[in-house]
Amino acid sequence: MAKVAGNKERILVAASQTLLEKGVEGLSVRAISTKAGLSTIAIYSHFQGKQGVLDALYVEGFERVRDAMVSADDHDDPLQSVLAGSEKYLQFAQHNEGHYRLIFGETGSSYAPSDEALEASQNAFNVLVSGVSRLLPADATQASRQRAALRVWAVLHGYVSLRHHVIGPVLDYAQWHRMAMEAVGLTIKEIANTLGKSA
Repeated sequence: MAKVAGNKERILVAASQTLLEKGVEGLSVRAISTKAGLSTIAIYSHFQGKQGVLDALYVEGFERVRDAMVSADDHDDPLQSVLAGSEKYLQFAQHNEGHYRLIFGETGSSYAPSDEALEASQNAFNVLVSGVSRLLPADATQASRQRAALRVWAVLHGYVSLRHHVIGPVLDYAQWHRMAMEAVGLTIKEIANTLGKSA
């Protein structure tokens, strides 16, 4: 059983690395098997081919996003909770770049997530909405809660995307991270103040 789990993890790590190097178009069962040091049969056995591997990476990526935000709920202060979740989101993006690029469509347009994969993305968003909702009055509408969560996510994703495509060679990680966290901090304080809770 442990070997099976180990092989699945090796396949996903190899697929994530291959995505970074070659994009979705360059991701093949053969390329994954070569990088993982396993047979192509092992990949078909665990994931039924390329689509299954991509779906597994997509689900795993959004589960990691969700887990990062859930683990930030230990703070009594809603502002600190959202900041902690944002910090963990940036750490996820830094340490799981292959996953991140896949789940946000940065690896090519040929992959269409399965229903299960899309459900994982919705679950992650729901956790973000729940966390950001703590900044809002108890009677805030669901639409306003979702809009507030989207504002936070847009800032985070914007900074990650800029690092991937524009400023990576210009700013070191510490500078980029500081700027991203300052921007998130300003955003959540504005949300709290504008919608009726003191920051």
